[in-house]
Amino acid sequence: MTLSKEYQVMIIGAGPVGLTLAMDLAQRGIQVLVAETRHSGEPPNVKCNHVSARSMEIFRRLGVSQALRNAGLPEDYPNDISYRTRFVDEEISRIPIPARKDRYTATGGPDTGWPTAEPPHRINQIYLEPVLFAQAEKTPGITILNRTRIDEFIQDDTGVSATGIHLDTTEVVKVRCQYLIGCDGGKSNVRKKMGAQLSGTDVVGRVQSTYFRAPSLYGMQKAKSAWATFSMNPARQGNVYAIDGRETWLLHNYLRADEPEFDSVDRDWALRQILGVGPDFQYEIISKEDWVGRRLVADKFRAGRVYICGDAAHLWFPMAGYGMNAGIADAMNLSWQLAAHLQGWGGMRLLDGYQIERQPITEQVSNFAMNHAYALQEKREKVPNNIEDKTAEGQSSRERIGKELYDLNVQQYCCGGLNFGYFYDKSPMISYDGTAQPVYSMDKFTSSTVPGCRTPHFWLSGKRSLYDLMGPWFTLLRLNPSLDTSPLEDAARVRGVPLKVLDIAAEEAGEPYTHQLVLSRPDQHVAWRGQALPADSLRLIDQIRGFH
Repeated sequence: MTLSKEYQVMIIGAGPVGLTLAMDLAQRGIQVLVAETRHSGEPPNVKCNHVSARSMEIFRRLGVSQALRNAGLPEDYPNDISYRTRFVDEEISRIPIPARKDRYTATGGPDTGWPTAEPPHRINQIYLEPVLFAQAEKTPGITILNRTRIDEFIQDDTGVSATGIHLDTTEVVKVRCQYLIGCDGGKSNVRKKMGAQLSGTDVVGRVQSTYFRAPSLYGMQKAKSAWATFSMNPARQGNVYAIDGRETWLLHNYLRADEPEFDSVDRDWALRQILGVGPDFQYEIISKEDWVGRRLVADKFRAGRVYICGDAAHLWFPMAGYGMNAGIADAMNLSWQLAAHLQGWGGMRLLDGYQIERQPITEQVSNFAMNHAYALQEKREKVPNNIEDKTAEGQSSRERIGKELYDLNVQQYCCGGLNFGYFYDKSPMISYDGTAQPVYSMDKFTSSTVPGCRTPHFWLSGKRSLYDLMGPWFTLLRLNPSLDTSPLEDAARVRGVPLKVLDIAAEEAGEPYTHQLVLSRPDQHVAWRGQALPADSLRLIDQIRGFH
């Protein structure tokens, strides 16, 4: 079978990253073809359990955030993180996280007060992906080829020719596109074919994962139920995620440094030790997987007309859910830059911008995740032998370990810094003013309009979200309506750059907005700011569109 139509962009892989990229490109007017080896709407293996606030902001723009909120755990199921000696035994500490029915209204806990219209959402990928797929399938401009594997591609001066096979009919599939993007996971064929190499830390940890059904487990808990439950006892340490809130669970058993092989530990024995159940406990294994946590980043994210996003470009231990969420951030960065170029007003520098901006962020975030994984491993290896003793010493150990686990892990589960703190500091498409961007950590950040930072969100009168009012491309926030911004508007019009001017009352914008003019990019990062327009508005427009 030969697809005679030429597509502007072909995406390999219909996971969360590929689907998000496809939807954003299509909403920007780009014709997209997505090739996926699975059946239509087929869910993946159970894996990522967390959608970050930054990703939920993106899904709000794409019109799918509410459908995602309505999927996953029951609306009243606690999203807390519980630390216990064993799943069915004593709790030693708890990180409170609002259930989804309270997500927009909850106050007072460490995971509330998010500076956004869309706080995080706990949902397993088996529920997330079908929602995204259904939305992508009905989005004009997207064509999806299911059960299709792309094996080869060759690029030339005008595009990319790709060849593959339909897995059910064995028919040959031939596609022509202007750009090809690999969102095809950690074993990415696109990455290999484009000659990119992974480097970093090959083994951060080894994990036995078991997805199982056990209807009786929910009622066996002594403590209040939780989305994630960590077991800390001398025999075994691991964690259990509630998948459907009723009978399905995902258990991770973390292998120790002296357990180098996956069969070093009996899976059934370890599961029972983590749960705290005896030989009479019945459960059904739905699927199982052994995997290695790594910290690997590709040396290049682009080769000519071919790009890689998400796990194809970077792999790391899944702390704070930031494998998938970083991939979604990749997609949104690449999407507007590639769309601008395809529409004729974005320059060649935009094509370089994706790697220039995203690769350093990937290095930063992957190191956060790796260091946190090592810190947790150290805690697991030093569980005191008396932690389960019904003695004063045992109680003291539980209190100490409980506090240490809370203090360490509240950083990854309430990770405002990873969501909103990162910035682009060496981009040729950003006009810097010499002010350093605020430092950030996993959990802490400072909202700022320093160029390169995320445009600070705030609520306007009438509970209107700033992001809902901004345009889909560039938005000039004008905090002083008396300022004449027509020279910048004219320059944008001359160059074909879509620009919306949004007047904002300074008192509504608040403290982060120290300048009267803030130019926000399509991905809600600050491109420029000033108290007045620059002397050469055309030069600024040329810079932000990749022609300077």
